[in-house]
Order: sequence, then C-alpha cells, then structure tokens
Amino acid sequence: MEQRTLLALMVFSLLIVIAETIDQKTDIEIYSLHVDCKVTSRFAHTVITSRIVNRANESREATFEVEIPKTAFITNFSMSMDGEVYPGIIKEKAAAQKEYDRAASQGQSAGLVKITDRKLEQFHVSVSVAAASKVTFELTYEELLKRQLGKYELLIKVQPKQLVKHFQIDVHIFEPQGIHFLETDSTFMTNELTEALTKVQNETKAHILFKPTLDQQKKNSELDETLLNGDFVVRYDVKREATAGDIQIVNGYFVHYFAPQEMPVLPKNVIFVIDRSGSMTGRKIEQTRDALLKILQDLRPEDHFGFITFNNKVVEWKSSLLPATEENVASAAALVQTLIARGGTDINGALLAAVGVLDKAEQLPERSVSMIILLTDGQPTSGERSVEIIQENVQKAINGKYALFCLGFGFDVSYKFLEKMALSNGGIARRIYENADAALQLQGFYQEVATPVLMQIEMQYPENSVEGLTKNNFKLFFKGSEITVSGKISNKLDLLPVEIKAQSHTSNLTLKEEANVKEKEQVFQNQRYIFGNFIERLWAYLTIQQLLEEAISAQEEDQKALDAQALDLSLRYSFVTPLTSMVVTKPQQQEELANKPTEADNEKPSSLPAGASFKRFHSRMPSEDESGSRRVKGGSPAARRRSEIQTRGHRKMLSAVSRSRDANRAQAIADEHPQFLLQLPTQNERICLNIPTRGQTSVPLLSDPEQGLTVTGKLGDGRNHFVQFDITYVNPPVQIQVYTHTILLSHDKKNSQLSWTKSASSTIQGLTVSVEKERSVTASLPDTVTVKISLVRFPDDFLGLYFLNSDRFSDKVTGVLGQFYSKAQFGSHSNNDQTAVERLLRVYGSEQDVSRLYKKDYRLESDSEPVSCWSIDLTP
Repeated sequence: MEQRTLLALMVFSLLIVIAETIDQKTDIEIYSLHVDCKVTSRFAHTVITSRIVNRANESREATFEVEIPKTAFITNFSMSMDGEVYPGIIKEKAAAQKEYDRAASQGQSAGLVKITDRKLEQFHVSVSVAAASKVTFELTYEELLKRQLGKYELLIKVQPKQLVKHFQIDVHIFEPQGIHFLETDSTFMTNELTEALTKVQNETKAHILFKPTLDQQKKNSELDETLLNGDFVVRYDVKREATAGDIQIVNGYFVHYFAPQEMPVLPKNVIFVIDRSGSMTGRKIEQTRDALLKILQDLRPEDHFGFITFNNKVVEWKSSLLPATEENVASAAALVQTLIARGGTDINGALLAAVGVLDKAEQLPERSVSMIILLTDGQPTSGERSVEIIQENVQKAINGKYALFCLGFGFDVSYKFLEKMALSNGGIARRIYENADAALQLQGFYQEVATPVLMQIEMQYPENSVEGLTKNNFKLFFKGSEITVSGKISNKLDLLPVEIKAQSHTSNLTLKEEANVKEKEQVFQNQRYIFGNFIERLWAYLTIQQLLEEAISAQEEDQKALDAQALDLSLRYSFVTPLTSMVVTKPQQQEELANKPTEADNEKPSSLPAGASFKRFHSRMPSEDESGSRRVKGGSPAARRRSEIQTRGHRKMLSAVSRSRDANRAQAIADEHPQFLLQLPTQNERICLNIPTRGQTSVPLLSDPEQGLTVTGKLGDGRNHFVQFDITYVNPPVQIQVYTHTILLSHDKKNSQLSWTKSASSTIQGLTVSVEKERSVTASLPDTVTVKISLVRFPDDFLGLYFLNSDRFSDKVTGVLGQFYSKAQFGSHSNNDQTAVERLLRVYGSEQDVSRLYKKDYRLESDSEPVSCWSIDLTP
C-alpha cells in the first residue's frame, strides 16, 4: 500500500516543513498546497491548506502531518470531504479525555500530537478518501516570535516530495516601527526557482511570495522529481528609536515592546557547574569540553568566572572567582581538557558550593550580574537525592541574589526538576539534545545569556487604567533580546503613560513615554495585514504562557489557581494548550485528540534498562504483503503497524492497519507495552523483552553479588504484565516491594509505606527511595545501579522496570534480565544498516534472528508514539 505524508514543519521562531511521501503511481496527489504566514507586530498567524485528490479506483488513506514550534498554540483545524466540514473542537483536557476514552473503547485512534524535536511538536491526522474524491485539510496556529541575537527568523523547510501543481508560500510582515532589515536565503534555490521568488517591501510592510511552476520545480525536464528540498529563510529586525520602546494599541488592548540599543554590557560573575559523573562518559563529555573551550574564549576581560565539577564528589577549580584574564582563561581551558567522567551525581552539593563561592566573592564590580550555569545529564544519585529537598535547599541559599540556569543533557534528567529549580531562581531551563550539534546547542545558549545590559527592570503603567497586565518585572535583559508586556486599557484614556526603571552598568535609569491612544489605533486600520483583534489574542497568548510558567514553581494551591486562569483563557480564545485538547471528528463519527505536550512529557532516559544467556528465545518475524511492504503480525495495534523504514536522515512514519473490530480494546492497548525495555551497555540498540505467562509466582530477573542487588517480579493474574517487583539490597539490608497500589519498605524488622498518590522520599543508611506522584519510584544508592519503576494506569494498572547507570553492573550479574548486561551482542545481516528489519543476537553462544517491531515505551506518557525495538520472547 502506498505511503502518503503531508508534513509542515516550523523551527526556530517559526519554521514550516511541508512534505508528502507517495509512491510513483501518485494515486494520492496534492494538487494544491498553500502556506500563508501573516506576521503582524511579531505575532505570527499561520494557515496551512492542503488539497488532495485520490486518483485511484478504490479508497486510499491521505495523511496530513504538521510540525510546529513547541511555543505555538494550535487554534483551528478542519477537514472538508464530500461537501461536509469536520471541525476540531477545543475542550477542557479532562473532559475531552473522558469523551475520547468512551470512543476509544470502540476501537478508535490515539492522540494526534507528539514532541519530535528540540524545537518541534507534530500534528498528525489520517483519513480514508474514496475513489476520485478530494479532501481539504486546514490547520491554523499562532505564536509570538521571539527576538534572539538581534533578529527574528522565519525558516520554511520545503520538502513536498512530489511536484505540486499549485504550490505557494506567502509571507506578509507588518511592523509599525519600521523594518530595519529584511533578507531571504535558501539551500535549494536555482536560477529557475529564483524567478519564482518575489519580494516587495516598503517602510513598514513586506510581502515575500514563492510560487514555482511545475517546470520550475523539476530537477530536469525528463524526470518528475522536485527540486524543492531544503531551507527557505526570512530574517528581519525592526527599527528602534524611542528609548522607552514602542507601544501599539488595537481595540483597547496594548502591547509594549522594549529592546534598548547601544547599552554597555554589564560585567558578569559566572560559575559553571559541570556534571562529570559516569553517565557523561564518551560523546557527552567530549561535546561538553568542546563547548566550554569556545565559551571560555567568549568571556570578556571585565567578567569573573569559576568552575565546579562534580560526580559523587564536588571539586572547586579555585576557591574564589577569578577575573577573565588571558592567563586565567588558559588555566581553565587546561582544566576542561582533563575532564573525565566517572562516579555518581551530587547535584545538591555542587549547587550549594557554587552559591558559597558567589557569597564569599570579593572585589567584584559594583554593578555586575551573578549567575550559575548548571549542566547535568542525570538524576541526583549521591549526597541529597530528594529533588524537592534539593530545590528547597538551592532556593534558600540563592535567596534571590543570583540567577540559576539549568541545562539538562539528554533524557536521563528530570526536566521538571531542572525547570522548577531554574524558574524559582530567576533563570530558565533548556534541554540539550544528544545530537551531533550538542556542542553548538551549549554555545548557542551561552551566547543568549552572555551579554546582560540591564537588571531589575520595572515596567510601570497607571494602575487604575490598566488591567490584566502581563509580567512587568524582569530580573535581567540581554543584548539582542526583547521584553514584551501587554494589557487591557480599562478606562477611556487619551494618553497611555509608561515609566521604565532599570539598572545599567553606569547608572540607574528612568525612561518615560506616552502613547496617544487614538493615533496608535489608526495604525492598524489596514485589515489586509492583520487578523482580527490580534493584540487581544497576543495578550491572551502571552498571559497563558506566563501563567503556565509561573505554575511550575508555585505551591500546590497556587498552582491550581494559576492553571484555572490559564484554562479559562485557553477555552475563551480557542488555544490548544497543556490544559486543553482539540477533539477531531472524522467521517463515521471517529474521534481523535490533539493534546499540547510539554518538554517534561518528553522524558526518555538514555540509560535504558539493559541486560546481558537465556535458555531459549524466539523472535516475531514480519511477513510481506503483495506490494512488498513489511507488515508485522501480532495481537496489538502497534504490532500490526506497517513500517516505512527509510535511510538515515529521512522521516520514519507509522500508519495503522486494520484491526479486528471485536478485539478487546483494553487488552489491545496493554499488549502495546512490552514487559521490559533493555539496551545493551555498549550498543545503541533497544530490546523489547517478553516472558510468556506460565503461571509461575515469581521471576528471578536480576542478581549482582558485587552490587549487592537482587530484583524479582510477579506477573498479574492471567495478565501479560508485571504488577509487583521486589528489590533487595545487601548493604543496607533493605527490601522494597513495589505494587501498583503502594510501595512497602522493610529494614531491621521495621516496615514503612509510601503512596503513589503524592511525591515523597525515604532514606535508609544512604539508600534513597523517591516517589514521583502517580508516575515512578526510584531506588538509588551511591556507586550502585539505580532502579526505576514506572506506573502505567491505563487500561489496566501495571509496572515497568528499568535501570540507570547500568554500566555499574559487574560481569557476575545473572538472571533473566541480568544475562544481557555482559553476555549479549548484536550481529547484523545488513552491515549495521539502521534500516534493517532483521538482525542476529548472540547470548552465551546461542545465535538467533530477531526482528524490528514498534512498541509503547512505558517510561513515557501513555499517548506517546511507539518506539522501534528488537522484539524477543524468552522462557525463564
């Protein structure tokens, strides 16, 4: 069966990728594709419209897939077929989920949105199109473009994968302040395609049109292959004259942009707190070294800096901050080049040491900015291990004096932990993705915070005339960025006054400005360049973003109130946010949900449960259908997905195939999860492992005498998943029994209990057991493998086991899982080709073929897409 994909991708401030994958028959044809971007005073409103026709003599499935920035909110989606319009309806998330759960019991599809990249999330929907029929997809989303390093950037990634008769990208920009510069660039442009690009610009407006004909799209006249494959970039900035910024007003709502120019840079006092624990071994520590060496070269002579490195021990490079002289920078570079990764992770001790160095620092510039930059890739496994206590300790120590920036390298970290800690201390958190450009990601983040020019900024407006004011106090302002404040004018005013107070390198600043309300309202009378009450929608967008961010670091009761406010605005202005869902109804009354994922939902530990001779195993092999595409056999929806496994660098896509209408839905979803997820310690391959139910009461999963650790498990009655794990330590002599309903701890003939209903932790002689509410329990001991168990609540409660720091297992480890840690090796029938669907697995001299399947990952959210793995059934 043919594969079809329409892909629209947005990156950086706004990025759109459009892609359609079909076979050479082109039964499913995109005959029109239009991307219409209207950027009005930084607020971007994008509508993607795709028109598709099925030229086959039978029904075909058409797929619409769009990737948008994580900071964008979807506002509308519709499908039009056979004269009927199927709109998306935005509802409160819990209500939508309850409605969807009822539909799901009838066998309908799963969620529509997932995180796919460090900047992106994906919207995906498919529909069956009758022979000779058409379907129109339309998606709308909005985002406030963020100024970074002195520019706004619009990047459109064009990748239609076929010739499109009517292909058009329109970018309209209207900036009342005036356009300072505007440029376009492309990676695929030829002389012929250049003729399809036009740019019209005046003082405040610009229109960029890219509309290639079919002949212009062709690689050559003989082949129907498209040239459109690459990046199309628009960059611009606005003019800035008034020192107090620019105020714009529409229908009683205002937005105030503040980005002062020509300000001297404040000296900074920065401490780099660098994780050098064992999990940083290899590429991570190499990329960290490369990035730090370049960052050191960017320090200014007036800056002061220090280094703290940590594993289970915290090491201060120097006892005090040093000026960034050439000699001191060279000395620090020598230290960086010697960084070696080993040991545990004492985040608490490292951060408190950093605060201590700043507290006792002497002879620093009177007007300077002090900050701590933490880079870590794992959970706290040494020293204090409770994330709640660490957050409390750090906030108490910093006490508002310094800014804390937290960088989480990879997916072993708890992003929620880092994000809350950063936001509680005047900074931000950022995940560093384990890609080839990780060093550039680190450098890029540093460049954003390297040049503070103002601190303690207060934006003041008349209290009795303005309501619903967004955040108006800011700890720092960095060169090349922009402060945005919005609100509603509650009383009739002729003039809207603003006063800005801030501290610069040389003095205390007070800037004043007055905006003539009627004159400002007149600016936006030309409706061609705006969409509705755009400033009101900008205000709602910004308010929701800030409420959600504030809720992260708030106490539970305050968090509920903040979420309630954000939910009310989300529903009122039809935004898909983390608190709402879009219910998409398809023909035959099928429903799907579009939820807004967060970065914390994307947790995916890189140190997977790994194992290293099993007595007997067999693999599930795929069969081929008549068209030659692989179709996986099995009882679950994921096992019956057909896979299109393309070469590296191309998108992989799964399409659901038919399932038995009479199959029990709950059992089908449960079957999507393997019992265990493992990864070989020295190979980047994931194994999905199942132990067929044989009615035995306990399974000996793992025993390592040198680690003093034993793990056993019990399957549920008549079920294919585990509902109990027993973890036993020799020193200290502790047993942890994890059930789906509770957690029991036994030590020295004393018993205690932890509940899944709230986050808590307990420490016994260095062994810390931490519960993340309704999600996971973690057992960690210094220099010992960390055991983690996920709780899966739907459809039937069960537990998923995995390990962190698995390189600490000794070669004496045994058991059903233990055997994999030192004795298993992958071979390949295809020279390690990443697209291979079959490989060889050798364990204790036994050699068998295994095959690639797609399974749910129990470490992730329940609506996450299946992951690729090598499937094995074994008999313990």
